[in-house]
Order: sequence, then C-alpha cells, then structure tokens
Amino acid sequence: MYVYLASLYFLFYLFSDVIAHSLYKLFNLFGSHLIELDGKKGCYFAVWAPSATNVTVMGDFNHWRSSQFKLNPRWDKSGIWEGFIPGVKHGAVYKYNVTGPNGQVFEKGDPYAFMWEVPPQTGSIVWDIREFKWRDDNWLSKRKSFNKLTSPMSVYEVHLGSWKKPERKESSFQTYTQMKEDLVPYVKDMGFTHVELMPVMEHPYYPSWGYQIIGYFATSSRFGTPQEFMDLVDEFHEQGIGVILDWVPSHFPSDGHSLSYYDGTHLYEHGDPQRGYHPDWKSLIFDYGKKEVKSFLISNALFWCDYFHADGLRVDAVASMIHLDYSRKEGEWTPNKDGGRENLEAVEFVKEMNTAVHAFYPDVLTIAEESTSYPLVTASVHDGGLGFDQKWMMGWMHDTLKYFSQDPIHRKFHHNQITFSMVYAFSEKFVLPFSHDEVVHGKGSLLTRMPGDEWQKFANLRLMLGYMFTHPGAKLLFMGCEFGQSWEWSHINGLEWHLLKFNYHKNIQSFVRKLNQLFTELKALHFHSFHPAGFEWLAADDSENSVISYIRRGEHENESVIVILNMTPVKRENYRIGVPAKGSWKEILNSDDKKWSGGGVVNSKTIKSERVFQHNKADSICLTLAPLSIIILGPTIKANKL
Repeated sequence: MYVYLASLYFLFYLFSDVIAHSLYKLFNLFGSHLIELDGKKGCYFAVWAPSATNVTVMGDFNHWRSSQFKLNPRWDKSGIWEGFIPGVKHGAVYKYNVTGPNGQVFEKGDPYAFMWEVPPQTGSIVWDIREFKWRDDNWLSKRKSFNKLTSPMSVYEVHLGSWKKPERKESSFQTYTQMKEDLVPYVKDMGFTHVELMPVMEHPYYPSWGYQIIGYFATSSRFGTPQEFMDLVDEFHEQGIGVILDWVPSHFPSDGHSLSYYDGTHLYEHGDPQRGYHPDWKSLIFDYGKKEVKSFLISNALFWCDYFHADGLRVDAVASMIHLDYSRKEGEWTPNKDGGRENLEAVEFVKEMNTAVHAFYPDVLTIAEESTSYPLVTASVHDGGLGFDQKWMMGWMHDTLKYFSQDPIHRKFHHNQITFSMVYAFSEKFVLPFSHDEVVHGKGSLLTRMPGDEWQKFANLRLMLGYMFTHPGAKLLFMGCEFGQSWEWSHINGLEWHLLKFNYHKNIQSFVRKLNQLFTELKALHFHSFHPAGFEWLAADDSENSVISYIRRGEHENESVIVILNMTPVKRENYRIGVPAKGSWKEILNSDDKKWSGGGVVNSKTIKSERVFQHNKADSICLTLAPLSIIILGPTIKANKL
C-alpha cells in the first residue's frame, strides 16, 4: 500500500555541517508533504527518531491501524524514517506510532506538522500551507528601508485568545478572520507601528497563553487555518503595521504526544535533569548542544519569517536558556567547563540562530526577553555579542512601576528609581515593556497600581505612559493598558471594552493615540532611541519637588523637544526650566489638558525664553506645572543653536 522513497527530498546528509541551507530549512524536508509519485497522489512522511526500532503512520485514512503503513529508516543511518502513502489527502489527521529501543510504544504528533487538531484533540493534520497568495510585496519592499536604529517602533502586545471575546468564557474566541476585521483597524487607529502576538504556535493548554508549545510549525487551530492567519498578517502589512511573533525555544511541555522522550530517549530535551528540566514551568529544556536540535529550532525561526512573513521574533525567556543556575539553588546546578554559570551550548545556539535569521532575512528583528545583566545581548555576534537587535529593559520596567506605585508624598525619597535607568540606557538597544507579565498573578492592572483617588490614578497613569514614550528606547504596551483596564488581565474573560463608555477610560485611550502620533512624527522622540546623542538631562536632581526634566534630540539640531514631569499632585507655578537655545517655546502635549480628563492647568501661550541661567543653560523659561502631569515643549522659532 505504500512506496518507500530512498531519497525523494534528502539529497544531502541533513545533519552534516556541509550544507547550511538544508540545515536551516528542515521544514521543507521533514513532516508531511503532499506529492505525486508515479502518477499516484499521496503524502510523503519523514520523521527523525534515531533510537526507534519501528515507526508507522496511522490516521483517519486507515482507521488508526498502527501496523499498516511502516516507514523505513534511511540508508545513511541519520535516524530519519520516511515513506510515501498514496491516497492521503489534504486535511488528513495522523500520528506516528513509535517503538522505542526498549519496546515501549509511543503515539506522537509530528514535530514538523503545519496544522494540528483543536485541543484537547492531539492529532497532526496534513496541510498544504503553500496555497496562499500574499499581497504584501510593497510592504516587504518598504521593510528593507526600515532602519533598526532610527525608525520609530511602538508595539501593541496582544493575546489573540482574549483580545476581544464573543463570550466571557475560556473556550470563546474570535477567529483569525474576525481579528482581521477588528484588531487590524484598531491597531492602525491607535497609531502603533507594530503588533506583537503572544505565541500563535499550537499549544495544548490554553492557560499557558501559548508558551507551552506542541506544534512549533503550526498556528493554533483554535482560531482558524494557517492560511487565515496568513491573511491576518497580510492585512496588518497592508495597513503598514509590522508583525512580531513571540517565539519559545527555551522549553516545551512533557505531554505524551509532544517532543518529550520522542523515540524512547531524551531526543529533543537534555538528558541531565539539571539542564533538561525547568523547575518553574515543570517543562523540558532543549538540548542545545545537539546539532539536530539546533537545526530544528533555527529552521523553526526561519519558517515563521519565510512562510508567514514575520517582521520580528521576540525570543522568550532567554535568561533561562543561557544561565545554568536560572531558578536553581546552590547544589542544583553544575558549572560549565570553565567554572562559570553560563550554558555555553545555549549561548552558541542563540548566536547561531541570530546569525541565520539575519543572513536569510536581514530586515527581520530579533528581540530578547533577557532579564539579567548578561553583557552584549544586542551587540553583533562578530563583536562578541549574542546578536539580538533589541532587548527588553526589565530593570526600567520594575523601577518605573515601583516608583509610580508609591504615594506621591514619598516619591522624593525614591527619586533615584526614576532617574537610574539613564545610567545604563544605552548599554543595550532597549525596548521599554509594560507587558502581560505585569498585569497578572495578583499584580493588578497598571491603573489599579497607581495611588490616589480615581482622578489621581488616571493622572498617574497618563504621566507614567508619557514618561515611557519620551524615555529613550522602543515601546511596548500590553493590550488593555491603553484604555485603563480596571482589573488585571484574564485570559478567560478578555478585555473590559465596556469601560470605553466612561470618559476617564475613553480619554486615556485618546491620550495613548496622541502619544503614538507624537512618537512617530517627532524625530526627537525616536531617531536616537539607542544613542546618547538623543538625550540630555536638564534636571535629574530635584527630588524635593519630585520633578524631572530632559531634552530629547532628533536627527537635526532644530528638532529638539523638552520634557518636564511633575510627579506630585502639587501645582507648581513659575517653575524655571533651562532651554537649549534662545527662542520661543510652546506646549506640544500636556497630560493635564481637559480633553484627557485632566484639570486643565496648561501653558496655553507661547513662552519666550529669558536670559536667565538655569540647568547649565544660558536661557530659560518659566512654566506652570500641573499636578501629576507631563509636558512636552517644542520650539516655535528656530533657535540660534539647539
């Protein structure tokens, strides 16, 4: 009933170091592929299981009989089993029946399957993902001109399963098609330049939010087909919005149909529990020293850039990968050969992954969620770094949230928390994240973490978001934070869209829309996001008043803006600020404007500088600082020197 193909796809020794291209494009070789052989249509299957003694394919096309369709081991002793089964069609459900070296039998999903059944069903699905006509040639062409260092980047982080739920229950989801109609225009209207999607890869346990992946090469079937997800990405591109995908090469679940113990041995996971088991997530850690595993993961990274036109990959939990002692006590980990705590094999994998992505797709971003002070995360591999384009600035996030949670009367004693980030702001190319991790597990929403009454909470939130958008670095904001979600995020209930009936919530949403507009239009706020030329303190030491002020500079000298933040509910009149040059200044933004639900204390008139020395500047201006407010000033007359 089946025909054995000795070398239909495998023209090279896949796991040699000879042909790098084939090593990084394994999705074209492994898995299930619809072909025609000798006039017969069917499906070619290939799976890596080197310690298996027998591998068969079973599915709905043969009533799940496990002995009918045997695969054959390749002659080259690569551990690859392959075969052709005529009559198998697009949409067929299947699994591999794998007999391990000790005779134990496992029913496994296909590591390279392009589609899976909707959980809790666990079968892989034969799927031709090539059948989609992309419309984003113009976007991909323009993407080549996106400057990773100087272009504005404001990211909206989204969990697809809970952004907008038809019903407030766990099993209720919008489809990819519905998201195309709702999510894309919303992100466009809000002015974000990019969307970051929490893992869309197939995962069996919905409350894992996608971070426990089973199907590394498949979009989640909960929301539709792979082509429908492609259509969603295509529409984002049509509207000029980049798509970043969360990617999880750090760990995987131990479910029976997963990569776990795949051929009866520790094939994908490291065999040493100290290096192969994650105590926090009760999951398994990849064996980064095994070249076949590295090829699997790097091929997967390239797959999402290739077939799904991803504009970026945000790599989850990098710190857990590159540190042997991550979340482990003394005695629970073994130093590397040099006596250090670094996982040298994981470090080399990360470097190889970044090198491959940038070689095949130079205009695709790689972003590290790396929470330690590991050096040179965003330096090139050539210069001794890990090779990422950006890194999440976790220290800034924690310090900022801790500072703003303080009652304003105490903030003068914690002034260094809000200024310290500039000590290391340009040591890496940072993203400032207010992510999903900060609004779950009892932390509350951003709004509920702000002190004071309702007015003060919203004023503080506007102030904090304004601080983020004027601080050097790219920006990331989790869904719901833009309109003041009142409770912490729930993947079951989704977002509280009904809150937009109330002015406080509607107006802070409009405020974020304005911040995005200014951030993308004013070069002063984005051109030097990763370079010290774009920032200068005016006053970092006014702890008594809890006021900070600074200059943001653009590409040219006349593009500078001044930012002043008053962190207390005290109105400050005749507050003198040094200015970079003689001239007139006006408010571009004041978070206390009534249209943002503020108190209306604004500097409505043009302010002319005076020859009064302040903040090491020869000229200065006097302002009224509204309570709990941020002001952005721009020049109205070209100054002598900015």
